[in-house]
Amino acid sequence: MAKEKSLENKNAGYKFLFKYISRHKFFYLLSIVFAILSVGSFMFQYYSVYKLTILLLNGKADALIYYRPWLITLVISLVLCELFHIFSTSISHIATFKVIGEIRLEVTEKLVKVPMGYALSRPFGVLKSIIVEKVESVEPLLAHAVPELTSKTLIPIVLVVYIFSLDWRMGLASMATLPISYIFLLIMMKDYKPRFEEYTNISKNMNARAVEYINGIQVIKAFGRAKSSYKQYEDAVVLNAEYGVKWMRKVAVGTSGMMAVLPAILISVLPIGILLCINGSLTYATFILIVILSMGIFGPLMAAMNFVDGLSSANYVFSDLAEIYNYPPIKRNNKNISFKNTDIVVEDLKFSYEIRKNKDNIESEKIEVLKGISLKINPGDVTALVGPSGSGKSTIAKLIAGFWDWQEGSIYFNGVNAKDISLDTLNANIAYVSQDNFLFNESVMENIRKGNINATDKEVIEAAKASGCHEFIMNLENSYRTIVGSGGGHLSGGEKQRISIARAMLKDAEIIILDEATAYSDPENEAIVQDAVSKLIVGKSLIVIAHRLSTITDSDQIIVINNGVVENKGDHKYLMDNCELYKDMYNAHISAKDVPIIKEEK
Repeated sequence: MAKEKSLENKNAGYKFLFKYISRHKFFYLLSIVFAILSVGSFMFQYYSVYKLTILLLNGKADALIYYRPWLITLVISLVLCELFHIFSTSISHIATFKVIGEIRLEVTEKLVKVPMGYALSRPFGVLKSIIVEKVESVEPLLAHAVPELTSKTLIPIVLVVYIFSLDWRMGLASMATLPISYIFLLIMMKDYKPRFEEYTNISKNMNARAVEYINGIQVIKAFGRAKSSYKQYEDAVVLNAEYGVKWMRKVAVGTSGMMAVLPAILISVLPIGILLCINGSLTYATFILIVILSMGIFGPLMAAMNFVDGLSSANYVFSDLAEIYNYPPIKRNNKNISFKNTDIVVEDLKFSYEIRKNKDNIESEKIEVLKGISLKINPGDVTALVGPSGSGKSTIAKLIAGFWDWQEGSIYFNGVNAKDISLDTLNANIAYVSQDNFLFNESVMENIRKGNINATDKEVIEAAKASGCHEFIMNLENSYRTIVGSGGGHLSGGEKQRISIARAMLKDAEIIILDEATAYSDPENEAIVQDAVSKLIVGKSLIVIAHRLSTITDSDQIIVINNGVVENKGDHKYLMDNCELYKDMYNAHISAKDVPIIKEEK
C-alpha cells in the first residue's frame, strides 16, 4: 500500500498534466494522425529511391520516362512529409498553449483559495519560478512530444519491419547494435531519478536566492551587505553548476558509448549483406535498399531519446503545480447572512503557523501562536488589539478576515459560524488595511478602484478626497493617471497607506480592520490619516491594531493580547488601573514619543 502511494506521488505530475491534456485530446489526436501521415509520406521516399535503384541496376539509364513517375513520387512524398509535419506541430502547439494557459490561470486562482500561510511559507522566487519559468520551459516538450515522439518512434519501427519483410537475416543484422547500446543506456540512466530530483531542488534554491537578492537589494545596499548577500546567491549558482558538471561526468561513459555504438549499424549490415550477396541469397538491389533503410533507423530513435530529460522534467515541474493545486483550500459553506450591525464573537480560538525549518524549505514545523482566544466585538464599536510584537494580534485580525483557517475554536458573525459563510461574502463585507498594503503597477485611479470595480471616476475621486490623498495625487505627474510602479514603488509609505485607506473607503464594507494602517504616517500627515479613518468608520465596526497606543485611547474596547492569550480588556482608563502590561506599554510609548536623538559624548 505504501509502495503504491509512493508511486502515485512520483507520478503526480503526469496525472496532473494528463488532466489538462485530456481536455484537448481531439487536437492532440489530430496531431498524431498528421504525424502518422508524415511518416507514411517519409516511407514513400525510401520506396521511390528503391524503385529508382532497381531501374538503374536494370540498365534503364537512358530512358528518362521510366524514372519520371518515381521522381515525381519522391518530390510529392517530400512535400507531403513536410506539410503533414507542419500541420501536426502547429495543431500540437495550439493545444499546448491552451493547456499552459489553463494551468497558469487555475493554479494562480487556487492560490487565492488556500490559506495565506501556504504561499508565505515558500519563497516567492520558488512560486514564481514554478508558475512562470518552469511551465514555460516544458512548452517545447508538450508542443513537440506528441508529433515528434509519434514520428520518431514510428519511423524506426516501420523501417525495421520493412527490412524484415525484405530479408529476415538483414533485419537481425540491422538490430545488432541495439543490445550493446542498451547496456550503455543502463549505465547512463543509473540513479537518474534521484539525481534529477536533487538537481531540480538545487535549481529551485538558486531561483529563490536570485529573487531574494534582487528584492532585498535596498536593504543589502543600506547595510553594506552586498558581499555577504551576493555570496549566498553565488554559492547557490556555483552549487547548481558544479552538480550539473558532476552529473554529466558520471553519465559521460554511458552517453558516449550509446551515441557511438547505436548508429554504427553498418558495422553489421555491410559485411553480412555482402556475404549474402556473394552466395546469391540476396539481390544487390535489395541490399542497397536495406543499407539505405538501415541508416535511417537510429537517427530518429536517438532524437526521440532527447525527450527523456524533458519528460522527467515535466513530471517534477507538474508535481510542484499539482502540490499547489491539490493543497486543501479554506473550506467554507455558503450560508446567507446580513453583515449590518454585526457582532463578532471569537471562542477559544487556537492557531499554529507552519514554519519552514531550513533554507531549502523542505522540512517544516508548527509554531503555536494563539492558545485559546475568546473575545467579543460589538456592532459599531472601535476595538483595539494591543500587545507585544509576536503576541498574535495580526493573526487574530487575519483569521477574522478569512485569510487563514484555524485548527480549533470558532468565529461567529451575528451568531453564524464563519465556516458557514463563503469567502466571497466575507471578503465583500470586510475591508482590511495593513501597513504593507500592496499597490499594483497601474494608475492611482485603478488602484483605488480595486475597492469597488464598478465605481465611477467621480466616486474614486470622492474617496480620495475623503481619505486626504486627493491633494498629493493632483501633484503627481499625471495625477490620477500616474502609474504607481510595482508594489507602489513610486510612492512613499505614507502615500501608499492613504491610497489604501481610500480603496477601503470605496469598498464601503461593514467591518474594517486596520493593521498598523498609520505606521508610515509622519506627524504632519498623521492628523490627515486619522481624520480619514474617522470618516471611514462611521456606522461601521472597526478593529484596529496599533503600536502607537496614543492613537487608540478613545477606543470603546481595548483587548490586550500577550503570548497568544487575552491578558485583559476594557477601556483605556480601566487598563491603566488594572493591567500592568498595558500600563508599561503605554508609558513606554509616551516616554519615547518625540524623544530627541542626542549624540553621546566620548
